Amino acid sequence: MKFIDEAIIEIKSGAGGNGCVSFRREKYVPKGGPDGGDGGDGGNIYFIGNRDMSTLLDFKYRQHWSAERGGHGKGKNQHGKRGKDMFIPVPLGTELIDTDTGELVADITVHGEKTLVARGGRGGRGNARFVSSTHQAPREFDTGGPVQSIRLRLSLKVIADVGIIGYPNAGKSTLISKISHARPKIADYPFTTLSPNLGVVRLPDDRTFVVADIPGIIEGASDGVGLGLRFLKHVERTKVLIHLLDLDPTNGRDPRSDYEKLNRELLSFSAPLSQKQQVVAANKVDFPGADERLRELAQYLPIDFFPISAMVGTGVRELLEEVYRLLSLYREHDGSD
Repeated sequence: MKFIDEAIIEIKSGAGGNGCVSFRREKYVPKGGPDGGDGGDGGNIYFIGNRDMSTLLDFKYRQHWSAERGGHGKGKNQHGKRGKDMFIPVPLGTELIDTDTGELVADITVHGEKTLVARGGRGGRGNARFVSSTHQAPREFDTGGPVQSIRLRLSLKVIADVGIIGYPNAGKSTLISKISHARPKIADYPFTTLSPNLGVVRLPDDRTFVVADIPGIIEGASDGVGLGLRFLKHVERTKVLIHLLDLDPTNGRDPRSDYEKLNRELLSFSAPLSQKQQVVAANKVDFPGADERLRELAQYLPIDFFPISAMVGTGVRELLEEVYRLLSLYREHDGSD
């Protein structure tokens, strides 16, 4: 399925039905009273989180969503039918943003939770509602309430506890495929991964966390270079980052420089993002010539890091235990489960 994480749609709630002007016409009742019924309320529009959805693809093919209008009132005090509500399912992590104001209307993060976004118009009152002791034959009525129309930008941000970041070909897809059941496309050329991959990591004692392989972020990403801002935003919801460095001496990259550049990109995009807890992992220790790069990295980096081989599994368990420790501290501080 094609991964789509941005879409523009327009939603319209249902208009309320008009009230009715009517008078009884019954045999042997020469002066029948008013019996105009009320109009029905228009349908509301709700967004509902759906954990089984992973893309906004449906909204690329349907940009207009409208709830049912309320029925008009009728004689004999018959009220108009209430318009049906519309429920729009979206993936968890979808933000709804008003394109006119830039305001965040809703942030959908809970499966099955309904969020009212556009309220239907109220049904108008029929003339029977206007009867009083001094006004026995009213011809007044209310028209139905108007629709509520909103143009929304839907922005999907992947929900994961842990995000794996690093330059293209650092081994992010290999790592997530080894530590979870995610099955991303893996190849030896940059930008193999064109969409975030989610997986569940299971540790002993029933300990779990959700991890996301974030597509290659490169120098200039915060200015839109490469895959740019499109995927930097997916890191925002994570609690802990695994910063993966590439020790392969044949790729022409310097892991020390990559570490600095990628952290600058995180800071340029968002200061809070740059302050997230990071666990640095130097990958591909099993490659020829990686030992020298590992020694250089140990002298350069101001923090401890984990030498690993995502392919072979060397050091991966220790890495995951440290990630889970930091994640537990975050949950304790945040008060979440």
